[in-house]
Amino acid sequence: MILVADSGSSQSDWMLALPGGDRLAFTTKGLNPFFVNEKDIAKIIQNVPEILPHADRVSEVYFFGSGCSSPDRREMVSNALSQLFTNAFIAVETDLLGAAYATCGNRKGYIATLGTGSDVSFFDGEGVLPSRLGIGYVLGDEGSGVWFGKQLITSFLYGVMPVDLSAAFQSKYRLNKEIVIKNVYQRASPSAYLASFVPFMGEHMTHPFIDELLTSGFKEFVTTNIKSFPDHRDYVCHFVGSVAFYFMEPLRAVCEQHGVKIGKILKRPIEELFDFVIQRERNYEIQL
Repeated sequence: MILVADSGSSQSDWMLALPGGDRLAFTTKGLNPFFVNEKDIAKIIQNVPEILPHADRVSEVYFFGSGCSSPDRREMVSNALSQLFTNAFIAVETDLLGAAYATCGNRKGYIATLGTGSDVSFFDGEGVLPSRLGIGYVLGDEGSGVWFGKQLITSFLYGVMPVDLSAAFQSKYRLNKEIVIKNVYQRASPSAYLASFVPFMGEHMTHPFIDELLTSGFKEFVTTNIKSFPDHRDYVCHFVGSVAFYFMEPLRAVCEQHGVKIGKILKRPIEELFDFVIQRERNYEIQL
């Protein structure tokens, strides 16, 4: 039985291949090893009732996650997963590689994530090439849920958000400076907290302030990230993530303005990623 996971900072999507061709899908909290340790990851997985009856029969686990860019972070996740899936081969890779498999398949192209965080890299048909981008929510993450959340909160707290929009924001979230500081600087998963304000933009997309914010955020992402690659006009750029999916029209407009050719836009790549992994393993078995 093969288990595939696509994990972001806010949520992890899982899919298990069951006997007979059926599949079991479930979700957990985000398992970014920058924000949760090995013990926490193991605890979260072991408290998922859907997977427990099948744990001993899982033979392969393919985990694609944000924060899994270094060997020590990948080892942390692998060690945590091995505590439940004791009979399984476990592979841990970056979420960008998972997104590339889900969108590019085996073809070359650019793959960008616009969810809680943001990143972009080039997929050469086999692997994602090293990138200097993806430096996290404190220093980067342009155009991501975190980036937009920070803009909303700061404009609200500084009093520069339009009065009508500010009233709606306060009515929905009941925020003040102390609440924000506590959640950002003193509690776990500040990136997920900041990104949690993105639905507000979806509710007020027609407001000029939100429209301008979306345009400026996507423009900063495109100019800082995608256009940093000299040959970005030569390949299609695929997008994954809830921000890209829900705001695809302003994203398309900005990309068109800057000569970026958009391919697929997926909210969550788990189904396409699962299908790719299963087909790859079947092809491997046939070759043997």
